Amino acid sequence: MAPRNSQRARTLQETATSLSPSEVLNEAKTFFSRQSGVYAAFVEQESPTYLTLRGQGGEEIVIGTAPAENGTRVTASSYLFDQQIARFLSTLPPSNSRVGIAIPLEEAASAS
Repeated sequence: MAPRNSQRARTLQETATSLSPSEVLNEAKTFFSRQSGVYAAFVEQESPTYLTLRGQGGEEIVIGTAPAENGTRVTASSYLFDQQIARFLSTLPPSNSRVGIAIPLEEAASAS
């Protein structure tokens, strides 16, 4: 069992979005290249499904995409850029999937 303050718990982050994989990767390139100073990162490797960026001090950021129901699953990892990754993932529009979305009581009652 990892210690409670383990960095490992923060290094891998995931979300689902309605964007296509190519749109996600383009958004990542734009987002990380516009960060200021030590938080900027630039493309090192790229494919249709993943992107690796290199930032200050050689820090690596990896962003991968995979098809998901009603959108794209996005996984991102970095040792030091975890806060910037969380910020980037929060800028992506949510998936159109209704899984995990609360349905208002009025809508649920009318569906019955």
